[in-house]
Amino acid sequence: MIATAPVDAVMQALAVPTRRAVFERIVRSEEITVVELTRGSGVTQGAISQHLKALKQAGLVAERRAGRNVHYRARPEGLEPLADWISHYAAFWPDRFADLRALLEEIDP
Repeated sequence: MIATAPVDAVMQALAVPTRRAVFERIVRSEEITVVELTRGSGVTQGAISQHLKALKQAGLVAERRAGRNVHYRARPEGLEPLADWISHYAAFWPDRFADLRALLEEIDP
């Protein structure tokens, strides 16, 4: 049986489109501050901070304080519960792809 709590936390954190966009910006950066994340996002600094809090609680980001600035970086290992959950269902994929292949060959021989 797969543990659901970590998977649920990751899914809930990434379910919000704005939060997912924040996470993607962090992934593309080695480290990034709240100010940098806010710049050009169309989202307030307070909202960015709330999204960062949710990402941090889900284990998707880590922070490093440097004076008054907090630098955020992605934690790839935070995605492991989701990857494990998806891999559990990988056994179903070959049959589904074979069914799709057969259907496509029927439609366009």
